[in-house]
Amino acid sequence: MGWLLIFTASIFEVIGAVGLKLYAQQKNLFRLVLYWGGFFVSFVLFYISLHYLELSIVYPVWVGLGTSGAVLANMLLFKEPKNTARLLGLAIIIIGVVGLHVTM
Repeated sequence: MGWLLIFTASIFEVIGAVGLKLYAQQKNLFRLVLYWGGFFVSFVLFYISLHYLELSIVYPVWVGLGTSGAVLANMLLFKEPKNTARLLGLAIIIIGVVGLHVTM
């Protein structure tokens, strides 16, 4: 249950990050709700996941998946560069997250 919560929290963190980018470009209610709502749901799920998993696992997984997802979303939605160094960095983050899961 904890892993499902933290994975879902990471998805909402990405939604919040995309909403923040969109809101910075053009301020309207939908983008504000996407931004604040994404981060709010992410924090709530992060908090609940602490009932099932240790903070030393939950926090790096949440940050790692959220960061990776935000970078991928920005590459796809906002045409940020897709160079080898960025993709290698993402792979390293994901390997670290999987490593934490395996050692749990």
